[in-house]
Amino acid sequence: MISTSAVHSHLSEYEIWWKNHYQFLTEKGYKLRSRYSPDWVPSWTNTNKVDINCEDGIVSPHYLVLDARRIQDGARVSLKRIDVSRHPYEIEIGRYFSTLPLSNDPANHCVPIYDVLEAPGDEHTAIIVMPLLRDATDPYFDTVGEVVDCIHQLFEGLRFMHKHHVAHRDCMQLNILMDDSMFIDPWHASDQYMSEDYKRVARHRSRTKSPPRYYYIDFGISRQYEASNTNPLEEPIFGGDKEVPEFNEDNFKPRNPFPTDVWYLGHAIQETFLEHYSGVEFLNDLVSDMMHSDPAQRPNMDEIFSRFQVIRQGFSSWKLRSRVAHDEEKSVFDFLVHWTRRIQYIVRRISPTHTSLS
Repeated sequence: MISTSAVHSHLSEYEIWWKNHYQFLTEKGYKLRSRYSPDWVPSWTNTNKVDINCEDGIVSPHYLVLDARRIQDGARVSLKRIDVSRHPYEIEIGRYFSTLPLSNDPANHCVPIYDVLEAPGDEHTAIIVMPLLRDATDPYFDTVGEVVDCIHQLFEGLRFMHKHHVAHRDCMQLNILMDDSMFIDPWHASDQYMSEDYKRVARHRSRTKSPPRYYYIDFGISRQYEASNTNPLEEPIFGGDKEVPEFNEDNFKPRNPFPTDVWYLGHAIQETFLEHYSGVEFLNDLVSDMMHSDPAQRPNMDEIFSRFQVIRQGFSSWKLRSRVAHDEEKSVFDFLVHWTRRIQYIVRRISPTHTSLS
């Protein structure tokens, strides 16, 4: 029998918190992976295996977030532990966008909240249950049409939030995720490159063939305002992206958070696409305007969305199928793979985009 202390030695401090709530979560209908079970015996025990090569040997990379299975239907979910005293609006705003009729609006790209659990014995801690999502930048984009679909959804989603008077205030690259539509194999939540059973690389289709849906997550510092408040002012609060020009100019002066959202999203697009892909130059001017150093000179999301519709309207089907090449995919082999897929999709009449002009 493996002792409790020996098992604990394999878990990080924040993982032990999840282990201690394993039974509670099971009773609420959510089953954690075997690594977090009180009865866990590491699969590499008394074998020649190395822990990092085993499914249950991978440490969760996020100390506040963990994956689980919903017992009722087997759906994979994400559990996020939040301090409601530090982030009093996260649940409220998340539920707002997860409630009818907003939850059924196709323009809504806010991550849905399925459930909210109160942690036992701790009135300041809640666990929100959401779908399990993954890094929106991996695998790499292949065509202009795939980039167009992504940008369309991101503009549509932030515009939707702003229309409902919610400023995200942290819509940086890491807070944009996507669903599992592309994936043949479920991926391992702690190592998204690998399959859930950790036996192979997680196989996937292209975004053109199986288009993903993109989501905004993390409403921890978001705010909702009255419709009558057309110029809300908030003291600067730094999210994950520390380069906001108005905050670095004066980090005490209250600012309207809506133009700051525009800058955050422009910077996320710059970091994701403009700095790493060829073939995306059509985004340059719009992103430059979104990142204007003067918040008053930035377009609002209605203007941005309209301008993007004009840009994409000028693209032929051939242009939408044309290649965008990531810095790490510029070999002759990558070029040939792209053209093989491209010809297949033309022959099979698979559309180069899956979002519509608005």
